[in-house]
Amino acid sequence: MLASRDIARLIEIMAALRQPGSGCPWDLQQDSASIAPYVIEEAYEVVDAIERGDMADLVDELGDLLLQVVFHAQMASEQAMFDFGDVVTAITAKMIRRHPHVFGDARDLSPAAVKQLWGSIKGQEKAARLGNVAGAKTLLADIPTTLPGLTRAVKLQAKASTIGFDWNDPRQVLAKIREEADEIEAALDAGEPAAIQDEIGDLFFALANLARHIHVDPETCVRGANAKFERRFGFIEQELARRGDSLAGATLEAMEALWQQAKGFERLVVKGN
Repeated sequence: MLASRDIARLIEIMAALRQPGSGCPWDLQQDSASIAPYVIEEAYEVVDAIERGDMADLVDELGDLLLQVVFHAQMASEQAMFDFGDVVTAITAKMIRRHPHVFGDARDLSPAAVKQLWGSIKGQEKAARLGNVAGAKTLLADIPTTLPGLTRAVKLQAKASTIGFDWNDPRQVLAKIREEADEIEAALDAGEPAAIQDEIGDLFFALANLARHIHVDPETCVRGANAKFERRFGFIEQELARRGDSLAGATLEAMEALWQQAKGFERLVVKGN
């Protein structure tokens, strides 16, 4: 079997992998629940390739993500529930329906108006699925619980803001962050583990809210902080090794000095650019 640009070949390969008796034992053992974590993992790897600007890797990672869609569709097809064609039909119908400014009569809309129209159509779709049953769900019920914590926090906050439950100024959120930090300190002083955990959660929620108000993605912020930590800690390791020292034998003071040195180098690079 040869590679192909045609999606039909990928569907054919997935069907072969799931064929009892001749397919792949691992693939045959899976169900939608068992491979669900891979969808999240592959999506993150797509984002990582984008952030690194690695287009060759992005091609590969998008393929891995597409495979997850085909995999789920194949398993559903085996149970006569739906197939890949149904997935394509559903998304094409949705895109046409949600873009009346392109495929319909609504024309010359601003980006803000397009976003508002999209949200309105999406709300109508959800109401139709629920059969317009009063009290069928709460305002926040459609925010998936499986989202990463900070991402879900932003979505919860954004949905609540649609009915006016929101801060008017990012500085008000900053004040809330300081308040939550003080409450963590009080919980630490009281020695209450459950309260400490609860207050730390409130602080994360407030930080996500600040990110939302200034239009940055908190997950991107955290990934950036992680990369920064890895980079600076790597500098510490390299410098200690160059001096003939080890991490185990280094004092906190020595490592902190190297950390500050790494920060200084990064600032010089930024200024140089």
